[in-house]
Amino acid sequence: MKKITILFLGFTLLSNSVVFSQEERDRVITTAIPFLLIAADARAAGMGDQGVATSADAFSQQWNPAKFAFINSEQGIGVSYTPYLSSIVNDIFLGNLTYFNRLDDRSAVAASLRYFSLGSIETQENFGDEALLLSPNEFTLDVSYALRLADNFSMAVAGRYLRSDLKLAINSEDATAASTFGVDVAAFYQSQNIVFSNFDGKIRAGANLSNIGPKIKYDEVGQENFIPTNLKVGGGFDFIFDPSNRLGTYLEFNKLLVPTPKDFNGDGQIDAADEDEYNNIGSIEGIFKSFGDAPDGFGEELREVTWAVGAEYVYQDQFTLRTGYFNESDTKGSRKFVAIGAGFKYAPVVIDVSYLFSTSNVVSPLEGTLRFGLVFNFGEKFNDN
Repeated sequence: MKKITILFLGFTLLSNSVVFSQEERDRVITTAIPFLLIAADARAAGMGDQGVATSADAFSQQWNPAKFAFINSEQGIGVSYTPYLSSIVNDIFLGNLTYFNRLDDRSAVAASLRYFSLGSIETQENFGDEALLLSPNEFTLDVSYALRLADNFSMAVAGRYLRSDLKLAINSEDATAASTFGVDVAAFYQSQNIVFSNFDGKIRAGANLSNIGPKIKYDEVGQENFIPTNLKVGGGFDFIFDPSNRLGTYLEFNKLLVPTPKDFNGDGQIDAADEDEYNNIGSIEGIFKSFGDAPDGFGEELREVTWAVGAEYVYQDQFTLRTGYFNESDTKGSRKFVAIGAGFKYAPVVIDVSYLFSTSNVVSPLEGTLRFGLVFNFGEKFNDN
């Protein structure tokens, strides 16, 4: 049980705010429901928080649901657990549950639940009042459909219900949870094996435009907040040395399609009038503005793009070692970390773990966190990977 200050500490870390000059700090892009930007599974986390162009697995729903059209198992269930702020508290966590069903050679469906708990918070309206125990949380429910449009290419659409229950009710205060919806459009390419002199290779590429939807509003008189509309693009190449040894290498770029906060009226600071104008930007309008609205021009637009590189070595399709690096500009959040991970497969069960080392002056809330993933695959086998 924690005091309310712990909740605000968590939100500060979630929003990736950094101590820079006031002007630079004001231009860090923040959104509602930021937990959607956290890697929810240990495999992706072990490669630097990337998965848009990696091989298909049970957790493809977050990264690129089009990959489900290439998954090897007919059905599967994935469960993952990520402690959050584990060096401070022990009951804040991110959980993920996914189910997929490959219907035939060309199509698949999937559903998932992501749940972010901010633990238990004790509040009092006045000193001496009986404490009220609250459990703020956020979650999303997703469904997707993937279809292979060609032997090597698939697309998918996903629908998402988002619910944020963070308002702290005291006595009779209205504490209705905020909610909205989002849509994803994704694409995935996977080549056949390419024969080279000393090894075979396989090319993968993917893109996912996620969380396209209305803003979220926490009360009738409050402002509307952007949800984290996001564009991921990436590519990868598998070095297949022999039937027992495979090395996958991956590169991914990511951009929030949310407008950059700025000084609209030119008075040298971002004040209430600028915030009002920013809040009046619509969600779809904001997607288009996000490609060219940074005050410092193209250079700042590039700084709003994060990138990650990763590698995954697989031995006999049973033992896996992973590593990756994630980078974000110092003026746009300063998330920088090295990740390592491992996996073990025994019959239909896959176990994954990962660990993060921050390389930034801003300590990651996931520093020192061991993440876990468990997958159960069953049903008919497909030979697509």
